[in-house]
Amino acid sequence: MEYLERVGLRDWAEHRPTELSGGQQQRVAIARALISRPKVILADEPTGALDSQTSYDVVELLRTISATGVTVIVVTHEHDIAEMTDRAIHLRDGSIENGAAEARSA
Repeated sequence: MEYLERVGLRDWAEHRPTELSGGQQQRVAIARALISRPKVILADEPTGALDSQTSYDVVELLRTISATGVTVIVVTHEHDIAEMTDRAIHLRDGSIENGAAEARSA
């Protein structure tokens, strides 16, 4: 229950997966990942099937998790989502573009 509460879904604990929205399902997946207390979370297109506002909510959740000391690596094709990160590494055809990562202040 602690992890569902952490992702804002405590009140939805008794619902079936089909009763949850895409964003809620994504947050359940994040809660499941947190149960093992990982040092790193790899999020491959965590906002791919979500509307814009829900995408931003999921990214804010991942940023909150990152602030607790968990390294969060997000893979995305969405430029607005990439802009919300602290650091971006752009790949083109399997190679790092411009040879370096861009660091941004949050």
